[in-house]
Amino acid sequence: MDRKDIINYIDGSVADGIIEVSHRIWEYAELSLKETKSAALYIEKLKEQGFDVETGLAGIGTAFSGKHVSGNGRPVIGILGEFDALSGLSQKASCTHREALVPGGSGHGCGHNMLGAAAFGAAVAVKKYLEETGLDGTVIFYGCPGEEGGASKAFMAREGVWKNLDCALSWHPGSENEVVTGTCNSCTQVLYKFTGVAAHAAADPENGRSALDAVELMNVGVNYLREHMKKECSIHYAMVDGGGLSPNVVQEKASVLYMVRSVKVADTLGLQERVDKCAEGAALMTGTSFERIFVDGTANTVPNTTLEKLLHDNLSLVPAPEYTEEERAFAAALDATCPQQGAIPGHGAKYDAGICDIVSRLSDNGSKSLNDFIIPFYSGDEFEPGSTDVGDVSWQTPTAVFNTVCFTAHSPGHSWQNVSAGASSIGDKGTVYAAKVLACAAADIFSDPTIAEEARSELNARLGAEEYSCPIPPDAEPYVIEE
Repeated sequence: MDRKDIINYIDGSVADGIIEVSHRIWEYAELSLKETKSAALYIEKLKEQGFDVETGLAGIGTAFSGKHVSGNGRPVIGILGEFDALSGLSQKASCTHREALVPGGSGHGCGHNMLGAAAFGAAVAVKKYLEETGLDGTVIFYGCPGEEGGASKAFMAREGVWKNLDCALSWHPGSENEVVTGTCNSCTQVLYKFTGVAAHAAADPENGRSALDAVELMNVGVNYLREHMKKECSIHYAMVDGGGLSPNVVQEKASVLYMVRSVKVADTLGLQERVDKCAEGAALMTGTSFERIFVDGTANTVPNTTLEKLLHDNLSLVPAPEYTEEERAFAAALDATCPQQGAIPGHGAKYDAGICDIVSRLSDNGSKSLNDFIIPFYSGDEFEPGSTDVGDVSWQTPTAVFNTVCFTAHSPGHSWQNVSAGASSIGDKGTVYAAKVLACAAADIFSDPTIAEEARSELNARLGAEEYSCPIPPDAEPYVIEE
């Protein structure tokens, strides 16, 4: 069974199932760590395919794995799947204007319905490959909930789950066909729940202690802190509870959620301590108290050129999707609603003049609404903003990620446009394409285990004496933020 056989097997026996799962997860649109229906669907499908299923990984109810072992079981390849949605992004599918499917509901603005479905389909194809060839090896599909606010992979890293792998492969829906490289931010999320004393705001204000005042003063303190942190750092916050809708009542309860970011975990944790001090000061000034709840944390990513090259080779060798005139017309109409028109796509175009010239030509100087080509290979250590718990995986085992076109060329992240495309035929084609690339890359490793050995040597060289610093405290448990 070779690459062509894997592609044909996915087209003939797996693709329809991948699309079915993707669309069902899109419909569920479950938020981080609440993905009960999504997890149940994957577990059912994994058992139907004969995988050995383990649930409740790292103490998380919606985290699971499906394993298949062949021969002596080495090398061990993990394929990472995600399936959580984002709040407030409900949107009708294949629609070129903003229209919520469920008013106020959630939607897959990051495309995790597709991410998990392709990873699952790839695992099914790899299992078939191992059975047909009789090669030694283990493939494990990991159901990783809460990437948007739960960081299940980091909790698993705290338990050493990824240390058992020879490598991990993943992908993410995107606007380009391209390998992901470089590093990103580490981060922490902490919820501060302030408690004061309720009182009549006009008749009895002197006996009130406003939790909302405490939240506002904390925010002021953090805003002054911004001047005195490293330029690589950033701080974001969201009001989770403003204390109610009655201004004539001194608010007894109020909560704010903070996200603190920097490249290195140590810098993030150091800045997080200073944010904690702002909360302490706010409580002191207002005569209130607060509960500090650790929500999640992630490490920065460690790139791996060996695996990135492997993924790029398979992006090039697996036939990319072709699009109908109807799909191109839909993409043009949807992309017209997006900002950043004319931007040259791709990571490599930012840092390599030669790649920029090629991509400018292929994208018609950024005017195409669908990037129906493959970005030339680029691998580097450059920093990109954002955070992902894939970073925690990459510290414990060689890891690489790629994108395929599932969204229009200028679609912003976490957008209604992404939700619309995520259950369209364009999204479906990109998802099946990703499954083929993942499966073929894994097959290459099983047929030539020295690839995994080279990737491990590269990881060891990059880390040197530096060890993984888990941003999750030893006593922290997964926490579900209620809307």
